[in-house]
Amino acid sequence: MLSVNNISVGYKGLLAVQDVSFEINKGEIVCLVGSNGAGKTTIVKTIAGLMHPGKGEILLQGSPIHQTPPYDIVKKKVSMIPEGRRLFGRLSVLDNLLLGAYSLDSREEIDETLQSVYKLFPILKERKGQRAETFSGGEQQQLAIARGLMSRPELLMLDEPSLGLSPKLVSEIFEIIREISGNGVTVLLVEQNVFEALSIAHRAYVLQTGRVVMEGNGEDLLKSDMVRKAYLGM
Repeated sequence: MLSVNNISVGYKGLLAVQDVSFEINKGEIVCLVGSNGAGKTTIVKTIAGLMHPGKGEILLQGSPIHQTPPYDIVKKKVSMIPEGRRLFGRLSVLDNLLLGAYSLDSREEIDETLQSVYKLFPILKERKGQRAETFSGGEQQQLAIARGLMSRPELLMLDEPSLGLSPKLVSEIFEIIREISGNGVTVLLVEQNVFEALSIAHRAYVLQTGRVVMEGNGEDLLKSDMVRKAYLGM
């Protein structure tokens, strides 16, 4: 579904990502893991069209998208859940969801998508008139994911979905991600919580200082001495 080929991306002349390549096949959960500052968020922003690589290419189902603006990336069925959730706090749950559906063409399609999102997140239906800023951190993360699903993506990218959540809520969010994948959505997950991420990943890439230093399936990377020492404290 997605091929990232030798991209380098920088801020004000400093490279944050150097010669990074990876692939995501349809139906997979693929994780980018690594410490803060490894380049994970930069990669996701570049795929989403918020940044453009100085070198390399990004292909979505064989077509280049690395110079495509973000609003057209969404229309190509790619959705990004940003770090920190970035909800419209003073707007209601329903209004936040409807803003996520701006790329859909018909009211019927929007209503159908709303119902599927409510099925995945029942609390959002119960409290659809409530302002987003009154939600707890875990509830806001559910709303952020739901808003991303409103564009009916084929590829869903999540940037640090566990950030600031309690261990119990982290487990719930990762179970939701697994369920979304089971519904046929391909998932790119960016995460510092390496154990949880690798536990649900089909494949993963480990980043250090802007470069891919390891890759493999989630189970094998969990057993890797390098991963266990660097990220799991073992």
